[in-house]
Amino acid sequence: MSRYNVAVVGASGAVGEELFRVLEALDFPINELLPLASAKSAGELIEFKEKSYRIEELTENVFEGRDIDIAFFSAGGNISAHYAKYAVEAGAVVIDNTSHFRNDDAIPLVVPEVNPEDINAWRQTGIIANPNCSTIQMVQLLKPLDDLYGIKRVDVSTYQAVSGAGKQGMEELVKQMQAFFNFKLDDEKAEAFAHQIALNVIPQIDVPQKNGYTKEEMKMTNETIKIMHKNFPVSATCVRVPVLRSHSEAITITFEDGVEVNVEKAREVLANFENVKVIDDLENNAYPMPIISTNTDYTYVGRIRKDIYADNILHLWGVADQVRVGAATNAVRIAQKWIQLEEEV
Repeated sequence: MSRYNVAVVGASGAVGEELFRVLEALDFPINELLPLASAKSAGELIEFKEKSYRIEELTENVFEGRDIDIAFFSAGGNISAHYAKYAVEAGAVVIDNTSHFRNDDAIPLVVPEVNPEDINAWRQTGIIANPNCSTIQMVQLLKPLDDLYGIKRVDVSTYQAVSGAGKQGMEELVKQMQAFFNFKLDDEKAEAFAHQIALNVIPQIDVPQKNGYTKEEMKMTNETIKIMHKNFPVSATCVRVPVLRSHSEAITITFEDGVEVNVEKAREVLANFENVKVIDDLENNAYPMPIISTNTDYTYVGRIRKDIYADNILHLWGVADQVRVGAATNAVRIAQKWIQLEEEV
């Protein structure tokens, strides 16, 4: 098997750290590993496969002469906007975890289980975009059902963990919960979020848009359409909840007129879809929850039920670890599929 020189930009961040864990767990064929971060983190050590690597500072010329094959970018949109081109110029394919390139028509936006063929468009720019975490887990559930019945419309409400806001979000929830039990919650200021997150839910993720939605909600709409190559309406309400890891989604799917949904058939196609697991036994209190999905590489689905008023509407509940499935794991799966396609050429 060929082995590849891999760079990880944002090596000290939450997604960067998870990338190393996923690369190791999936036994990714790495020849040389180059961890990169800001000057602040340069010099720190990371452990990978029982070997220590020193983080180097990300600069415009750090990729020169390194023969990097694959560069994972997970350090923020501004960093990708500035530095990705230097990795591409040095011969690497960039797999970008930020939102910066997702809406660029020239750049493929990929969930390998859903649209692996789009990876072939990487040569146009040298970049493949990783979708928003909430979008990834949703389209993994939509794809097999769309193939089965044909989707007409999707309505989704998300319940997103604080780790979606990075380490600062997780630390803020923990600090506020500690303050609550010490009767000092009033002393804690909200910094990562607009409001207190402990013992609360916040019906806003990202900045407001002129249409009344938030940027996060519009990401789900636009990215779903791009990934699935189908222009059906998608309406999202994104909510931050006091959970450390794993996003949950309540999804209502309206299929084409005349369709009569069969719940058992829907369960069957979901259970047979790659990297999806069905947990759906309400009588025995069995359904997906963040404590089940966290630190796994699967998207879980349950509470699958037909609408009580319309034969062509299905409701379901999906949960996935958004740091892994929604970021690191999807990025590594893109790289695996890219390798497969390149070796077939």
